[in-house]
Amino acid sequence: MKSALVHNIFLKAVLGCLCIAMIACGSKLAGTYSAAGGAIMLELQSGGKASLSFAGQSAPCTYTTSGNIVTLACEGQAGSLALTVQGDGSLAGPPGSFIPPLQKTK
Repeated sequence: MKSALVHNIFLKAVLGCLCIAMIACGSKLAGTYSAAGGAIMLELQSGGKASLSFAGQSAPCTYTTSGNIVTLACEGQAGSLALTVQGDGSLAGPPGSFIPPLQKTK
């Protein structure tokens, strides 16, 4: 009986730690990214919300992550945009796209 109680408490503690770790890891991407010159700005917020600004126009977006890929879906745009998280933390657009690397500024 005592062993089952200890086991139950241990499992709850492990699950709690995993939840905290997942929240902490997910927030690593949160912040503001911009291209040289500031023509493109992307703000990633917690909870999968984002905002993309290009040439003075801003659009609300949502994003998801899978591995090192950030998939961005913006209001009024058909399809989504896949950005790759680089080793230095910058976000790179798809090969051949007009999007230059976006560096984290905040």
